[in-house]
Amino acid sequence: MKAVVYSSYGPPEVLQVAEIEKPLVTEDGVLVRVQASSVNPAEWYGMTGLMIARFSSGLFKPKDSRIGADFSGVVESVGGKVGHLKPGDEVYGGRNGAFAEYVNVVNAVVRRPANVSFEGAAAIPTAGITALQGLRDHGEIQPGQKVLINGAAGGVGTFAVQIAKVLGAEVTGVTSTKNVEKIRSLGADHVIDYTRDDFTRNGKSYDLIFDIAGSRTWKEYRRVLKPDARFIIVGAPKGNKVLGPLAQIIKLRLASMGASQKVIFFIARFNRPDLDTLREMVESEKVKPVVEQVYPLAKVVDAMKHLGTGHASGKIALKIG
Repeated sequence: MKAVVYSSYGPPEVLQVAEIEKPLVTEDGVLVRVQASSVNPAEWYGMTGLMIARFSSGLFKPKDSRIGADFSGVVESVGGKVGHLKPGDEVYGGRNGAFAEYVNVVNAVVRRPANVSFEGAAAIPTAGITALQGLRDHGEIQPGQKVLINGAAGGVGTFAVQIAKVLGAEVTGVTSTKNVEKIRSLGADHVIDYTRDDFTRNGKSYDLIFDIAGSRTWKEYRRVLKPDARFIIVGAPKGNKVLGPLAQIIKLRLASMGASQKVIFFIARFNRPDLDTLREMVESEKVKPVVEQVYPLAKVVDAMKHLGTGHASGKIALKIG
């Protein structure tokens, strides 16, 4: 089968499409013929070899040559211990090595939303789960709360705006001029163009800030947070080669020590119940994946370069099947 692999850290050009052995279905697994995937910042940091992560991923070269997490496709076969899916089912989910024609998945695979394309379904897992778990579980969002999404136009941001609305919040999205109307069309009650207005100086305050952009200091964020607010750190700029986005995250955590607001950084985890929740939100048309561009698998280098600009509006998908 064809799969994207890499044998050294570096820019997108280290990625290659190669022929590798097709996986076998395990007793507790689901073998999926992949139709589409999507790219995420996690793949960027894995590919470039963020120094702090190399202690687990491989100090001088990657231990695992496979890459990718999100997938959608069709079940080819199931193991004897699997009862919730059968061959022919159209599914989506997450597992390492998803930039490939086949994956064997043990846990994080469920029926895909019937009302979106394979590319749309593949855009959901990482970004959708991050937004859902960040807002619902860590942000403990409540109906009527005022929520600000900083970095509303990216993959996670477009899901966060919509999910916050589904959960009953009054949502403000922060984005650039070109994406103002897009964020408004996703249901945001208010949209701030950061090139024209400073959301930390508009006199408004929020119960929850969901920070994807990592574009401000704690002093600035605190100015618009209510005393008992929650501040959820989801992302940050690329930063230096040693710590990457962790540099900004560490700065925020240290600067916020002793504050009355609760500051939380988390890493989302795939699980079937949350994938099913997202499927239901999409099928009920309360949430829709936003796919900016679709690349064929052979153009994976171009897709990663696009991601690396940091200016994608929504998700970047890969067409595989």
